[in-house]
Amino acid sequence: MEEKIDSSPWFEEGLRFKCTGCGACCTGSPGYVYLSLPDLEKLAQHKGLTNEEFARQYTRLLDGQYALLDKSGSYDCIFLENKRCTVYEVRPVQCRTFPWWLHNLRDPSDWKEAAERCEGINHKEAPIVSSLVIQEQCLTYLDNLLEQNFTL
Repeated sequence: MEEKIDSSPWFEEGLRFKCTGCGACCTGSPGYVYLSLPDLEKLAQHKGLTNEEFARQYTRLLDGQYALLDKSGSYDCIFLENKRCTVYEVRPVQCRTFPWWLHNLRDPSDWKEAAERCEGINHKEAPIVSSLVIQEQCLTYLDNLLEQNFTL
């Protein structure tokens, strides 16, 4: 008799999430926002700069990848002002797909741990995000990782 393996994710019924705009994901502990070329191009255009000018002014190279700078003396994103993202409409894919990152979704305990850092996860007023949307966001995040190795 063949054993049937359940391939459904543990979050098959969806998960609650609503961005509250608290800015916690943009500050606090050390971390990096890595950019793909499309991310950098959108941000540069938004700032009215060439790609090269934007890279010089707002990024650093880490292991051959472009990452946004932090504000001097803190771990705050350089684009965070008064707990708000000043480039929200063109924010990088890494930011856009949060909290739908694989390490937050491996199992319920990872999701619970992420909720300790983000008040929008499991927020009582948050809508349930469908499993399909969550998986699409994961794929977008992964596709973006493949586009982060580029040179200007």
